[in-house]
Amino acid sequence: MRAGPSAQLRLPLPLVARQNECANHDHQEMKESKLSDTGYDWQQIFATRASRICASEIRELLKILDQPGMISFAGGIPDPALFPVDAISAAYERLFRDPVRSRQALQYSISEGYLPLRENVARYMATLGVTCHADNILITNGSQQGLDFIGKIFISPKDSVLVAAPTYLGALQAFNAYESSYATLDMSDLRADKYRQDGARAGGRLKFAYIVSDFANPSGQTLTRQSRESLLKLTDELDIPLVEDAAYSELRYDGERVPAIQAIETAGRPIDQCRTIYCGTFSKTYAPSLRIGWVCASRPLISKLVLVKQGSDLINSTINQIVMNELLQAGMQERVNVICPVYRQRRDRMLQMLKAKMPPGVSWTTPEGGMFIWVTLPKELDGAQLLQTALREARVAFVPGSSFYANEKVRNTMRLSFSLATDAEIDDGVTRLANIIEAASSKGN
Repeated sequence: MRAGPSAQLRLPLPLVARQNECANHDHQEMKESKLSDTGYDWQQIFATRASRICASEIRELLKILDQPGMISFAGGIPDPALFPVDAISAAYERLFRDPVRSRQALQYSISEGYLPLRENVARYMATLGVTCHADNILITNGSQQGLDFIGKIFISPKDSVLVAAPTYLGALQAFNAYESSYATLDMSDLRADKYRQDGARAGGRLKFAYIVSDFANPSGQTLTRQSRESLLKLTDELDIPLVEDAAYSELRYDGERVPAIQAIETAGRPIDQCRTIYCGTFSKTYAPSLRIGWVCASRPLISKLVLVKQGSDLINSTINQIVMNELLQAGMQERVNVICPVYRQRRDRMLQMLKAKMPPGVSWTTPEGGMFIWVTLPKELDGAQLLQTALREARVAFVPGSSFYANEKVRNTMRLSFSLATDAEIDDGVTRLANIIEAASSKGN
């Protein structure tokens, strides 16, 4: 079942030399960026924060995944076969048949976002238990832009962000650009004084906490209601905002839905008095290229974020916002009914194969939803080194777990995504990967 070695497989530099170690890569990359001895040396003029802006291992992996025979469990992206192509096409067609609406769709709009869409998002938030108004909503270019804006308005150099370990790599990339430090959130130890001290050690202030509350990227884990309430209590004691990243919240396959953190908080006080900042997206349920996300928060904060957007990209695509608003008329549940059974089956298949094929010493999470399974390897193995072997000898891709840690790296880990893989690819890929892990474990012993 294992693919033979391939001398033709060229791995991107960050996967070979850097393994997500930013400083070493920056030095090498800058050396290679000079076109000639007379070329302009960009490094000498970059801002100091540019050293914190690093290539993502996930994005680099995507460059090699189209090679023949490659099986990818790397990118956590939706299956394009599930996109509502006909509905999207029909929405654009209806729009362009109307001369008045089509001209509106091609024009600038307000930075807050298309009002009917914001009203629709506010109604959706109400189904989650969050009572809010369109003025509490900012439409963003995907939820990633929301994270970037939050970092921009809160983080000064040496300030700290409280994050889980592991946590979403894209959030770290967004916050790193503003020269943040990180304190590691330990849900078994929520003493406020501990985190105040962590923030002070970095030389600045602890500015906010960030958490993926449902089916987290990368761990697949979901916070219980008790954990959400405890986290709210902690942020109250620390007097800091809590950023709730809910990118995967609709992708539930098992168990009972847990209320959003913002819903728990707004049950006790109006949203304009709340510290929770909810970041949502339609990328996982509809289509990522529409680039429609949103931030739901108190109006004073939304007003500040609107100013940031005006200085960034002014607006989201008006036409895409109008189309997204039309798609929402059918209701989110219709999309959930289409996509969740497919992803549930793929998750189940991968869990079955992991149980059947993985050697002793390997463990993994059992997510109730989302797109990811988090695998812990024997202690002697390094996920980044294992990836090199897996790509060359087995033609299987995954993301090394060390990429997802802000501080101390845990290297005997990896993230597997099941969202794009067929049954045959899961069967073959997990088998190949298990063989590679078993061989590496034998060498380590």
